[in-house]
Amino acid sequence: MSDSMNRPPGLIVGTAGHIDHGKTSLIGSLTGIDTDRLAEEKRRGISIDLGFAHLALPNGVTVGFVDVPGHERFIKNMLAGAAGIEAVMLIVAADESVMPQTREHFEICRLLDLKHGFVVLTKIDLASPEQIGVTCEDVQTLCVGSFLDGAPIVQVSSKTGQGLAAVVQQLQRLAGAPRVADTGLVPRLPIDRSFSINGFGTVVTGTLWSGFLRPGDDVLLHPSQKQGRIRGIQVHGVQVETGSAGQRTAINLAGLDSSDICRGDVLTPVEKVENTQTIDAWIEWLDRSEMPAGKREFLFHLGTAELPASVKVLQRPAEGLRAFARLWLAEPALIFPGDRFILRRPSPARTVAGGQVLDAFPPIRLNRAKTLSRLATFASANPDARVELLVEESATGLTLSDLLRLTGLERTRIKDCVLANPHLLFVEQSDLIVTKTWLGEARKRLLDWLADFHRDNPSQAGTPLSQARLDLRPELASVVFDRFSAIRVQSDLVSLANHKAVVSELDQHALAVIESALRAAGCHPPAVNEVLRTASPDPKKARGLLESLIKSKKLVRISEDLVFHSDVIQRVRNAVLSRKGRRFSVPEFKEWTQMSRKYAIPMLEYLDRERVTRRDGDM
Repeated sequence: MSDSMNRPPGLIVGTAGHIDHGKTSLIGSLTGIDTDRLAEEKRRGISIDLGFAHLALPNGVTVGFVDVPGHERFIKNMLAGAAGIEAVMLIVAADESVMPQTREHFEICRLLDLKHGFVVLTKIDLASPEQIGVTCEDVQTLCVGSFLDGAPIVQVSSKTGQGLAAVVQQLQRLAGAPRVADTGLVPRLPIDRSFSINGFGTVVTGTLWSGFLRPGDDVLLHPSQKQGRIRGIQVHGVQVETGSAGQRTAINLAGLDSSDICRGDVLTPVEKVENTQTIDAWIEWLDRSEMPAGKREFLFHLGTAELPASVKVLQRPAEGLRAFARLWLAEPALIFPGDRFILRRPSPARTVAGGQVLDAFPPIRLNRAKTLSRLATFASANPDARVELLVEESATGLTLSDLLRLTGLERTRIKDCVLANPHLLFVEQSDLIVTKTWLGEARKRLLDWLADFHRDNPSQAGTPLSQARLDLRPELASVVFDRFSAIRVQSDLVSLANHKAVVSELDQHALAVIESALRAAGCHPPAVNEVLRTASPDPKKARGLLESLIKSKKLVRISEDLVFHSDVIQRVRNAVLSRKGRRFSVPEFKEWTQMSRKYAIPMLEYLDRERVTRRDGDM
C-alpha cells in the first residue's frame, strides 16, 4: 500500500483576501515556507503568482496551502489557485478592514461552492481595539447568508506570533469535518505549474480533483491530446505510490516536454473523455445589470484555465439572479457536468458571475422551451439520475464509453449505477445500456410486426431473423429477442410463440409439386425459377413456399440457384461416408453419384462446408 494511502487524508486550504493583508506572512509564520518564489515578488513585496506550502497538524493530517495573490491585476492567478481547494482562510487586515479584493475573493469562493473555512484578522499588532471591533463587524456583515456566516474569526499577528495556535486549532477542526467523498469521476489533474528539472525531466503540479494516479499510468494532456507516462509522484515532497483525490500532487512525466504544457491544461488517464466547446449551465449573477440580454463575451475560468467565452442567457428570470445559459468557448476544454466556473468581465475587469455545468455536450437542435425544461431536470439530478436521463433520451441506448464521455464518471461507477437502477438494463456482451421502457416498446413493435407477417404469410413457419430485427443493430436486436417468451426462434426463423402454419389446399398442392419435382430430378435438379413456375402463377407466393420447404429441411439449398431434395442429399452423404478415410477425385465422385460436373462441384463445396469432406489439392 502506498504512503499516501497509509497517512490520514490531507486538506487543501486556500488563502483569500486583499493585497498586503498578510496572506503570505501568515503562511510563512505557520509553515516556515516563503511562498513568494519569484524574484519580482521578493523585490516588490507582493504575491504575483501562486505559492504553495504545507503543514503537518498535531493530529497527523497534512494541510496543503495554496497562497493566492491579492492584487486585482492577478485575479486570474487567484482563480487558478482556487481550483481544487476544500476550505478557505479569508484574511482581512485588522487595520484596514474589508477592501475591494476581500469582497471579490469572498464572492469567488462562494460562487465556487466552498463549504468550509474561517476568517483570520491579521496585523492586530497595528490596530486599535476599536479598529479590530469595526473590522469584525464588517466581516460578519460581508459573510451573512454565506458558508462563512457565523464562522470563527481568529485574531493573529504574524509578527508577534499571537493567535497562530488558534489558527492551527481551526485547521484541525476543518481537517476533522466531514467532506464530500470522491464521486467516481475520471481522474483529473488541472495543471497550475509546469517546469523541467535536470535529471528528472518534465514536472507538473496541481490539486488532483478526482480518482487516483499511479507511476506507470499512461496519461493524456487536454486539450492538446498529447500522450505521456507517469514516472513518479510526490505529495508534499514525499515520493508516493498513489496520488489521491484532494492531494497537492507533483508528477514527473515521460514523453511530454514542459514546453508542451500550459497552466490550464488537464491531465487524465488515457480514457475516452473528450474536450468540448459548447456547454449548458446555470449561472448566478452578482448584479442583475450584468446579465446580458443577448450574446456577450466574458472570460470563463474553470479549474486552472482561463478562456474567452460567448454567453447567452436562455431566459431572463422575472426575479432573482440565477438563469440557465449556453456558453460557447473560444477553445476546446475538458469539462464534466457538475464543474463550477467563474465569469469575469474583460474590461473593466470584474468578477460578475459563477455557475455550474449541467451538460458538456448539449443537443443543439432542441427548441428553447425543451432546452429549458431539460436543464431544469438536469439541475436537480445527481450523477445516478443523470445516467438514467441520458439513457432515456437516447433512441437506441448508450454504451459505457458514451456515458463516460457525457458524465465524466468512471466505467465501474457507471456500471454499478446501471445495475442498481430498476429502470435500466445492462447488456454485458456489448457494454450497452437501454431503458426497460425502450425494451418493452421494441418488443411490442416486434410482436405487431410478426402478427402482420403471419397474417400475410399464414403458410410460413416464420420469418428470417434478419428481417425481424426491424433495422435494429445486431446487439440491440439480441436484447429484444433474448429470453422473450412471446416469440419462438428456430434456427434462423422467428415467429410468434403460438403461431402454427396454416396451409391452404392450393398451397399444399403447390408444395407437393415443388417437392416432387425436385425429388424426381434426383442429382440433376432443374433451375429454381423453372420449378416455381410449374407450382404457382404467383412468383412471390411460390418463392415463399420454396423457402418454407427449405426451412423444414425437406429441400436443401447448396447454392443460390441450386436446390436438391433432402433424400438426394442423404444418398450422396451415404455414398461418401461409405468410403470414409479414402481419398478420391472429382471424376470418381461423378461416377459414384452419376452427376455431371455442373452439379458435382457445387455438391462437393457444400459437403466441404458441412465438414463431410475436406479438399486436399485436387483430391
